[in-house]
Amino acid sequence: MEGGGGGKAMGYAHHHDTARLLKAFTRTVEPRNFGIGLLAGFLLVTCAYFSTARFDAIHIAPLVSPSETRIGSSASAAAAGSKSQLDLGVPGQDAALSREGSKAEVLDTDGDDKGKPATSYAPDLVHDASLADTKKDDTFARDGDAAVEAAKDDDAGGGALLPPLSANGTQEEQGVLEDQELLVQDAIAAAANSPNKSSSSSNGGSQPVVQSDPATLPAPVQQTPPSIPVPEAPKQEEAKAPPAQQIALVPEPVKQQPGSEEVATAAPRREWKPLCDMTSNRRIDWCELDGDVRVHGARGTVTLVGAPRAEEWRVRPYPRKVDPNAMRHVTNITVRSTTTLPGAAEEEECAIKHSVPALLFSDRGYTGNYFHAYTDVILPLFLTAKRYGGEVQFLVSDMQMWWVGKFLPVFKSLSNYDLVDLAADNRTRCFQHVQVGLTCHADFSIDPLRAPNGYSMVDFTRHMRGVYGLPRGLAVPAAGARPRLLLIARASTRRFVNADEIVRAAQKVGFEVVVSEGTHEVAPFAELANTCDAMLGVHGAGLTNMVFLPTGGVVIQVVPLGGLEFVAGYFRTPSRDMGLRYLEYRIAPAESTLTEQYPSDHPIFTDPDGVKSKGWDSLKQVYLDKQDVRLDLKRFRPLLKKAIAHIRANKLQ
Repeated sequence: MEGGGGGKAMGYAHHHDTARLLKAFTRTVEPRNFGIGLLAGFLLVTCAYFSTARFDAIHIAPLVSPSETRIGSSASAAAAGSKSQLDLGVPGQDAALSREGSKAEVLDTDGDDKGKPATSYAPDLVHDASLADTKKDDTFARDGDAAVEAAKDDDAGGGALLPPLSANGTQEEQGVLEDQELLVQDAIAAAANSPNKSSSSSNGGSQPVVQSDPATLPAPVQQTPPSIPVPEAPKQEEAKAPPAQQIALVPEPVKQQPGSEEVATAAPRREWKPLCDMTSNRRIDWCELDGDVRVHGARGTVTLVGAPRAEEWRVRPYPRKVDPNAMRHVTNITVRSTTTLPGAAEEEECAIKHSVPALLFSDRGYTGNYFHAYTDVILPLFLTAKRYGGEVQFLVSDMQMWWVGKFLPVFKSLSNYDLVDLAADNRTRCFQHVQVGLTCHADFSIDPLRAPNGYSMVDFTRHMRGVYGLPRGLAVPAAGARPRLLLIARASTRRFVNADEIVRAAQKVGFEVVVSEGTHEVAPFAELANTCDAMLGVHGAGLTNMVFLPTGGVVIQVVPLGGLEFVAGYFRTPSRDMGLRYLEYRIAPAESTLTEQYPSDHPIFTDPDGVKSKGWDSLKQVYLDKQDVRLDLKRFRPLLKKAIAHIRANKLQ
């Protein structure tokens, strides 16, 4: 009993103690303090939960003003990121971002849009340099790229910063990094049940990004949870942009839209220019035709069929157009264009179709003169035809068979095809390109600045030596041999009356002298001239053979009485252009045989300009046809010494 009663007493005492404890607790812990403690415990549990979350970034989305959304603002600079990850928990970081944003406001513009305000469409794929080095330049992708548009949408939609692009990274690697970042952005948005996935808030402001500490948060993984939708996946292919340094400087051609074929075909045609040029060259009129060109030799017509404009010209293809005497035997060629389409009834069908271009020229005029044969046809033909490498057809109007035969080796060297005698050709020949009239610059001269392929007179002389198989290219006498002098002896006018004395004087100064008048055949005289180092002659066509002298040789031109220095220019400049040393000797009145025909006070001595003013025929009759030369050897000998000294200097080089 006592035991049972004691147990009750003890139970009562325990209950009493518990009651006292609860009473004391209720007196000590007030409801207000209990609520604060409970809230603190809840916050501690919440923080512990989020400290273990595997997110790369946490987005806080306060509304910002539209002005903060512009590229270059502080908010956009924070969204741009850096090549080295930033710890935004460091005090003063916001100030650093603000400074970097000011820098981005200057640099975040396309080079092509200088002076324009930055807009939300500006590029932001390549991130700024580290905030620790604000002096480094930033590089941005070109405005308008698909990657720029995709990045703009995703950044504004609450995603993390795009990973920095390596300057050396490939386009595919950059696309993978962007894909990973976009998937993480969508995962975060889905997990947070974000009610707004648009690229901006209702007032147009974008969401600034707060980046997490890279030391505690791992990099985003490539796999996307199956349960999380990825609405932006179709844009991933567009998001792959090349590095900024790989963007082409030249804009790509605009792709043609359907239905724009008519606009493309309506592009303006090349400006039409006249077929013939009758003004730019004082020596010759010439025409150039490209397309369906038909030549009928017997009719003397050259027609361009299917041209946009109809024209007609009459041309005499010989380079003495201001000399009526030279042009009177040159046939006119009718050059025209028609708008008639090929195959029309009024146009004759092609009897012969040529796959090479054609050059049409005349061999009349003064070509019977050896000098004019070269300056009026041979040299212009070289200048015009050499570039074709033999693949050109010669069409000759007014053909003289004897003259063509004389220079046949030259024609064969420039064309692989037989010459066509137009007057005897009663068929229609068709070409894709025809030039009527040869290209020429001046008498016996080439201007390399205007010549095809920069041809010069040195090229011409080299070609002529090749035509006739001449071996010597440089005027250097063989060891122990005397330099050779070719004395051109004219048969009728402007002869050397004392030729024998001239030969002995030249031999005394050291020359071996060869005297020749020349023959109808070109080859024998060309071979003789090439064996010599110097040439001496009175002004005349014989000096044309200087083209066969080896380079470095000497030309001595004796100018007769009568103020003929101007005609001496036909050989003065060309010889220098050929790489020859030119020496000129102007005779005194006592050295002219005119003193034996006229008194010393005659106008031909006292007033040569008055004689020339009466015309070419008057000048030619007196000073060229009636005059011979008797050289004063004492006066002439210094010139011979100068010539041989030049040749011997070549030998010493």
